[in-house]
Amino acid sequence: MEGPQAVGGPVGTDAGNNFVQVLCCVCGIPIAPNAANTCASCLASSSDITRGISTEVTLHQCRSCQRWHKEAGKWIACELESRELMALCLGNVSGLKTVKGSGQKVRLIDAAWIWTEPHSMRLKVRLTIQKEVQKGTILQQSFTVVFIVRNQQCIECQAEFRQGSWKALVQVRQRVAHKRTFLYLEQLILKHGAHRGCLSIETFRDGMDFYFPDKGKAARFISFLENVVPTKMKTSKKLIGTDDKSNVSNFKYTNLVEICPLCKDDLLYLPAKLARNLGNISRLVLVKAISNVIHLIDPFSGQTAQLSAEAFWRDPIRPVITAARSRMSRFIVLGKEPIVLRKNVSKRSASRKQRSRLASLTLAREDDLGVNDRQFEERSHVGYLMKSGDVCVGYDLTETQFVDEDAEAMRSSGTLPDVVVIRKLYGGVASGESDAAKKRVWRLQRLDVEVAESMGNARGAKNEAEADDMDEEDFLREVEADKDMRSQMNLYKSELLKKKAKTSDSDAMVDEEGEAANKNGDDDDDDDDQGVKLEELLDGLVVEDGPDPEDARNAEADDAFELEEGEKAAKDGINYVGREEARNVKAKDGAIPQSSFGKQYDIKDFKFI
Repeated sequence: MEGPQAVGGPVGTDAGNNFVQVLCCVCGIPIAPNAANTCASCLASSSDITRGISTEVTLHQCRSCQRWHKEAGKWIACELESRELMALCLGNVSGLKTVKGSGQKVRLIDAAWIWTEPHSMRLKVRLTIQKEVQKGTILQQSFTVVFIVRNQQCIECQAEFRQGSWKALVQVRQRVAHKRTFLYLEQLILKHGAHRGCLSIETFRDGMDFYFPDKGKAARFISFLENVVPTKMKTSKKLIGTDDKSNVSNFKYTNLVEICPLCKDDLLYLPAKLARNLGNISRLVLVKAISNVIHLIDPFSGQTAQLSAEAFWRDPIRPVITAARSRMSRFIVLGKEPIVLRKNVSKRSASRKQRSRLASLTLAREDDLGVNDRQFEERSHVGYLMKSGDVCVGYDLTETQFVDEDAEAMRSSGTLPDVVVIRKLYGGVASGESDAAKKRVWRLQRLDVEVAESMGNARGAKNEAEADDMDEEDFLREVEADKDMRSQMNLYKSELLKKKAKTSDSDAMVDEEGEAANKNGDDDDDDDDQGVKLEELLDGLVVEDGPDPEDARNAEADDAFELEEGEKAAKDGINYVGREEARNVKAKDGAIPQSSFGKQYDIKDFKFI
């Protein structure tokens, strides 16, 4: 029997070379000799290049934070149909890079998302791969990989629900009778996001506790506190466990951060030496503001000074009058006389903003109206805000007895003034309305804290709640009278303002009032720049009220946009199989040859010898 002979023309890359062909053992077409003596089409129909590649994989997702588990305790945040989630899925498919049992590599050609039911806890990916089954023969095949999503808590979420899981504790304390400083500190934390990474927050009568999962996050939070309030710190650690073989120890760190007991609007009587060191300022000063330093101001000359935290802790100062509501008196402004600074006549006249803010005020106690004709005439650093008929609060030194001996001696001798004006009152608080707090057009956001301790009996708990409400109201009055203080926090529109905007064109009314205020602002009689303006308020923080009609329509449009299939995949350049097409997708397609042997001999005039 004669062996196979070449027919037709030359087969090969070189035109002058002739090769011997064999017939395919399946279909009988002439092909170049190979190990299987099979053509590419028959080899593709009988081969499965997806063998060894897993078609069902399990992924773990944290139900609380919606993050996905990557490897070795690492969790990453990925959106559905995103490029990041596709990379995570492909990394979990075993055998994709190298098929088990062979050193031949698989080439990934395409990966596409397949639509699945939203609550099926399944992700489907359509993969297209290529593989060289024998020399010169490359097959391509598409198949579907199903990813089963299982719920598993990440390390951070486990720590939140487990007692004693914290590694670092920051205890913030201030030895005062009120909580106004912590209310201000709470707003700073919210605006800068300093509480991120905190496991839980507990509040006490004199401070707050912040629990962190590691020492580094606690150190960053302490650094934030040092930049916003004057503090001093003590650190301790407790050994929890140790491994002598690996020389590894487990500690819990506790950091005590103490804030200076001075608060905004406290009245101080400085020692003579300290007053000289602060630019020879008057010994009777007010605490204007609290930051990483203590800002002081002379209420009768307007001179300011800054007291560093190191200088305060080196020689602590006790306020002669603390800024409590019980120590303040309400006064009615009867008249104002501006005090203009002396200026050199050879220079240009000073503008309105450069003039002194001092003014001589004629005051009368609100309780004395209709009883007696007693009046006070004093200078004030906030006199430029006042006009006849305004209400302000201040300290009445005529009915106060100081603990400090030097201050009491000065008061008894009549050297000290009779009244120290602190700030102006606004809105319903000035008119004495009982529901003034409810009529405010702005509100503040609060931290989600846990009350660690409370009074044992019902009467004590009630008194504590009333004291907290009074401290919060005093803090809100400070905020609405201090523009610089409001710049450090976020103010939101209240539900009352939103309801008014629905029923009437309140924005137009406010704009008209703003224009009128700007026109009147050119006069010296109306120079109030500390009141809350509408442009300072942010939208949001709607707790009780439902969405506005326009916002509801926008929300529905956003939901429809979010539910659009394949939108995220298209943005990331990933193919997507829609809902209708997904029904016709097979679990595995047949292999398709990308290169074949003897294809040029598949001609009509081919004849066997």
